[in-house]
This record gives sequence, structure tokens and C-alpha cells, in this order.
Amino acid sequence: MQRRAFIKNSSSILAALALLSNKTVAQLLADPTWTIKMLTDDIGVFNEKGGTILFMLSKEGIVVVDAQFPETSQHLIDELKKKTQQPFRLLINTHHHGDHTAGNISFKGQVTHVLAHENSKINQEKVAKEKKNEDKQLYPDQTFSTTWCESIGDEQICLHYFGAGHTNGDSLVQFKKANIVHIGDLMFNRRHPFVDKNAGANMSNWITILDKAHNTFKRKTKFVCGHAATGYDIVVGRHDLKLFGDYLGKTLQFVEASIKAGKSKDEILKSTSIPGAPEQWKGDGIERPLAAAYAELTL
Repeated sequence: MQRRAFIKNSSSILAALALLSNKTVAQLLADPTWTIKMLTDDIGVFNEKGGTILFMLSKEGIVVVDAQFPETSQHLIDELKKKTQQPFRLLINTHHHGDHTAGNISFKGQVTHVLAHENSKINQEKVAKEKKNEDKQLYPDQTFSTTWCESIGDEQICLHYFGAGHTNGDSLVQFKKANIVHIGDLMFNRRHPFVDKNAGANMSNWITILDKAHNTFKRKTKFVCGHAATGYDIVVGRHDLKLFGDYLGKTLQFVEASIKAGKSKDEILKSTSIPGAPEQWKGDGIERPLAAAYAELTL
């Protein structure tokens, strides 16, 4: 705002701006479209478009969790290079969806390793082949099945796989010392979730995963969500995980009762609310979990 006031009040600068193109002026006046919020001195979150990115700066290199899209991940890379001269040590993908992995390609030739759950890599390769955009991918060169841990700098990073939920390859990325877990799209904060049945999603087990996360990590653990509704934070606590699990459970109960009452899929998808679910989960997109629950219950 100070920059804009200065430009407005300075006739000499206005005269100079008149000589520039409209595009250049717009770029000068525009605020950055991305945001960075530091959660600790060394760990922060980046948001622009797509799934939330978490990063860690250390004396042994930079760790990044998720990559959004090529143009947005390049913004992140540029910003982090202003903060440190350390190289990119590790890029982690919480799962395979394009709004979390399309930006991997920006790290090609810059990051030492890319890590994800083994199913996440399989899913990423499958989707890329179907969309014929394999040349735009940077696949994980390291995978794990259940648990993976490594000390980087002063932090110990552990990846956990608790089974199929949002997909069949979702990782929970734990930063033990900082007590932060990037939970990816296993947590949609007050927003109707996308449930990828084509990639092995399982709503019933998703609830189990959230319960396990609640019981596995510490009381004051900060969970970084993949997505949040407008007006809600992408950083939540254990209580929010329980609320989201309750929402998923009520969705399954509602759809099951509707099926038993003889309602068709189309009738169920016209629903505008889920009875008994936490009221904060509302707005657009309710048909996504309803359709997924219907598919799961009618197999």
C-alpha cells in the first residue's frame, strides 16, 4: 500500500510510468499473487494456486512438500533462492494429483531427490500416460511403502502411509522437531473434498486414517491441509481432523440411508446439505463426496 501511495503522489514517477506499456504498469502496481507464511524460523507454507506447499530451510538443503503447478512452483523457487543459497535437497509429493505434482517439473535439474508413496508414483505415471503429457512430469525417484524417515539438518522428517483415503497413495509428512504434519488432501478444511475413486479412494478408511492421525501425533501438532474453504486457515489442529472425520462419516450414513429409502443416485446428488454433519462444511462441491459415497456403497 505504501508503494501505491508513493506512485499516486509523485508526479515525476507518474510521468515516467506514462512512458511504460500498460502491461508493465500493471505488473508494477500488482501485489504478488502468492503468499508465504512462516510457521517456525525455518518452516513455512506457500500458497498461490493448487495444494498448499510446505518448505523447510536447513544447512543441509531445502525440503519442499508438494509443488502445485509449473508457474507457481517457479515463484516458490525464486523466493526461496532469495532466502538461502542452499540447494534443493528433497521434494516430497503427498499424492499424485496435478495440483500437487505438476510443478515438479520446475525442480528438474535442481532437486536431488523426489519422494512419494509407491502408489502415488504409479498413479502419477498412469495419469500422465492417459493425458499424454509424460514429457511434463518429474516422477519420484524414491518411494516408500509404510514409513520413511531421514534426518535433514536439525529436523527429522518421517512419511507415514495409513492406507487408502483421498487416494490409495496419500502420505502424511511429519516434521518431528517442529511438530508439524503436512497431511495433504487427507484434510479439506471446511471444504467439500474431492474423492478420487479412480485412484483407489476409500471414504470408510479415510475416517480411520484421520482417527489414527489424531492418536499418533501430539496434542499440539499443527496439521497443514491441502485445501481450505475461503476464510479458513490451511493450518489446523487435531480437533479439526475429528470434525472432518465426522463429516465423512455423516456423508456415508446419509447416502446409505437414502439408498435404503429407494432414492436414485441423481436424487441423492441434488442434496444441498448433509444431515448431522458439522455445519461449516457447506458451499459448492457437495456432489463430489455424495457421488463417491454412492459408488462406495453400491459396489
